Amino acid sequence: MKKKMATLALGALMAAGPALADLVIPSLSYRTGPYAAGGIPFADGYADYFTLLNERDGGIGGVPVNVIECETGYNTEKGVECYESTKGEGALIYQPLSTGITYQLIPKVTADDIPLHTMGYGRTSARNGKVFSHVFNYPANYWDGASGAINYLLDENGGDLNGKEIALVYHNSAYGKEPIRTLEELSKKHGFELSLLPVDHPGQEQKSQWLQIRREKPDFVLMWGWGVMNQVAIQEAANIRFPMENFIGVWWSGAQHDVLPAGDKANGYKAVTFHAVGDDFPVFDDIRTHVVDAGKAAGAGDQVGTVLYNRGLYSAMLAAEAIKDAQEANGTGDVTPGMVRDAMEQLNITEERMASLGMPNFGPTFQVSCDNHGGPGLIGVSQWDAGTQTWNLISDFKPTDGEVIGALVEEDSSAYAAENNVETRCN
Repeated sequence: MKKKMATLALGALMAAGPALADLVIPSLSYRTGPYAAGGIPFADGYADYFTLLNERDGGIGGVPVNVIECETGYNTEKGVECYESTKGEGALIYQPLSTGITYQLIPKVTADDIPLHTMGYGRTSARNGKVFSHVFNYPANYWDGASGAINYLLDENGGDLNGKEIALVYHNSAYGKEPIRTLEELSKKHGFELSLLPVDHPGQEQKSQWLQIRREKPDFVLMWGWGVMNQVAIQEAANIRFPMENFIGVWWSGAQHDVLPAGDKANGYKAVTFHAVGDDFPVFDDIRTHVVDAGKAAGAGDQVGTVLYNRGLYSAMLAAEAIKDAQEANGTGDVTPGMVRDAMEQLNITEERMASLGMPNFGPTFQVSCDNHGGPGLIGVSQWDAGTQTWNLISDFKPTDGEVIGALVEEDSSAYAAENNVETRCN
């Protein structure tokens, strides 16, 4: 009731006051280059959600949203240029969709008082809000993803991975290297042998890695891939007849375009996830009515309900809800990036809230706090059905190894604080 009254009061205040400036939200997208197949559906979902809010609701809190899309090509230098060219437009939040860009933007957004949301990517230890005041990676991070994959394998193997061999095929970049430390610690804890197989950008050449897998015959293969690397890896796995049910990708290696090129041979491939799959949610009916059918979609409208479209939409929803909270907390629709940062640090995503947005059970519930900018790290597993060409959740969203991940976060964030003379907060 209090929240409803605050919303009504905000609406009355805005109706009586002067016209407000648009809410500016940059989109650092990549619709070109070797990673465009993943960048396009994410950017479409991100833009279409804000278009839905504009067309159906008149924006957020009655204030229109202006999405400024800037093409990065998944290039770090271009990503930084996009940030510098758009921040002066009144940008409220950035979601760079690149670990490399994220690393470069962390000191910049902190100095500029603009929040950075790196949902499911970026610098994992940014979960520690005591050190990273302006960076948020809720509801899950790469170390959660690594632990979630191992926990799933533990469940599938009677809780025992001792003596098993697990290979990590990874993009040879800051992104691809993120899970290594976690997997190394988990290998010590659970007694499995870990082998590391880097794949250089863009990932089209993987013959040697898969010949090694065929020779060494690991029990399971994990993949931290992106773009063309994913479909090449899945095809190579099929070529050596590696069992797809024992092949698990991170959430950036588990979309439709990753598996479709391999046809029926991709059947059974799995990927960890932190949100739902499919289009059986009321929000998609609204998007089709107000956005796609109205000719206002960011793309052709053919990506609605795909994995990465859903992720872009989910990311946009979390940004919109933080902006909405900032408006209500400050009694104004014309919020500042600092207000949005404060709201992100108190964001509470309940099932009731998601249901009211037409997204029931779309993702795990979570609450952000000053010291925890990463959420609960609950991880599910999805599996590809080549016959129906659909991804299906085959597990609930489950906790990850907080003991291992917490220690790594503390170690890495403390080192960052010492190197950069960062005073810890939340005391």
